[in-house]
Amino acid sequence: MQPSRWRLSGLLDKYFSGESMDYRQIFALFLPILVDQAFIIGLNLINTAMISSSGVSAVSAVNMVDSLNMFMISLFVAVATGGTVVVAQYKGSGDNYMVSRAGAATVASVSMIAFGIGMLLVAFHNPVLSLLFGSASPEVLGNARTYLIGSSISYVGIGIVQAVCGVLRGIGRSRASLVLSLIMNLLYVALNVVFVLLMDMGVNGLTLAINIARYVGAACALYYLFKLDGTLHLRVRDLFHFPVSMLRKIMFIGVPFAAEQMFFNGGKLLTQIFIVSLGTYAIATHAISGALAGITQIPAAALSLTIVTVVGQCIGRGDIQDARKFIRSFLWLGSLSLLLTGLIVMPLFHPLVSLFDPPPDIVDDLFLVLLINTIMQVPLWAISFILPSALRAAGDSKFTSITSMLTMWLFRVILGYVLGITLGMGILGVWLAMNSEWGVRGAIFLWRLRGKKWYAHKLI
Repeated sequence: MQPSRWRLSGLLDKYFSGESMDYRQIFALFLPILVDQAFIIGLNLINTAMISSSGVSAVSAVNMVDSLNMFMISLFVAVATGGTVVVAQYKGSGDNYMVSRAGAATVASVSMIAFGIGMLLVAFHNPVLSLLFGSASPEVLGNARTYLIGSSISYVGIGIVQAVCGVLRGIGRSRASLVLSLIMNLLYVALNVVFVLLMDMGVNGLTLAINIARYVGAACALYYLFKLDGTLHLRVRDLFHFPVSMLRKIMFIGVPFAAEQMFFNGGKLLTQIFIVSLGTYAIATHAISGALAGITQIPAAALSLTIVTVVGQCIGRGDIQDARKFIRSFLWLGSLSLLLTGLIVMPLFHPLVSLFDPPPDIVDDLFLVLLINTIMQVPLWAISFILPSALRAAGDSKFTSITSMLTMWLFRVILGYVLGITLGMGILGVWLAMNSEWGVRGAIFLWRLRGKKWYAHKLI
């Protein structure tokens, strides 16, 4: 037993330790993020299953609007990610005063952007729904209108939580980030049980739950930041007095990433539009497949968040060798985790899919889509998602963003339309196009990693 433990410790030390940090520090950062991602994905799965009790039209409406929500929320999450990178690099350089300034600028800028986007959607919800989902049934559109207005109002709440959690991850305090995320998400599920299942309020209950949960989460995040945190030493007035130069640094990472997310999620939104034209069953198949695929990606998604802090701090110290080593190790670990979760989830397909109570006609399609996606993501997901997170943490935001935008539209959107609509392959064609896009994008990022330009940017 003891020799086995020594061998494991030796492997971890070989691949996950360096001059910048050792494997104990990395896994202390990773494990809370893993738990956080597991709860987020798991709770979203439960919520989708709960809203399924209100009928296929409710599931379709929520899925449609959530595709728009992801598009909008990704803009201020991108700015929060820029803050995480800047905070991590200052933390790596040992400049605690600038860490605090970067934290204040992150929370302030994300909150303002979230407020502006939310109010625009509330004001223009009717033309937005008509433009994007006009071909949906009247019942689906009615539910979508309620959910869109309600979720838009909640943007400031989720924006504050994302900003604070981003700052905390940047300084390596992922446990505090986990606690804040759990407060918000567990409250969301508890309220959904009350409003959706017990009181049978349907989409109205879901909308009420999301607002209460996100604003309670935001209040807790701000309380922690100002009253409990002993590292950042932030005060309320710091949110209104931060140097413009700091904002520029955050936006240097955040703006290209936001543009990428606009085009990336805009492409997903366009894909959603032609899925709507395939009918309500196709929308439900896409929604349930996405929820189940998300389960298999939980550890890999946690690695993609963890690597931002790890590589950011390495670059802040000027240690390129460690950054390269950790990137390679994270990519192999990400692919291994996808293989293991796929081997666990696929045998449990029928018990898991029964949570959604799907129409029997779509179960076979669900299994085929999930099986192919599970196989394809093992070699392709890590290089397509973990690797760009690492490049971005080094300041290489513009290249990663342009690459993601181009491959998204050329492959996922155009090829998805050709396979799914023109050639009549339906949802399967849409997902095959998505898998193809992962492969092309990942190959480009691997080529970038071999050179020197990705770490040549001077951010701090």
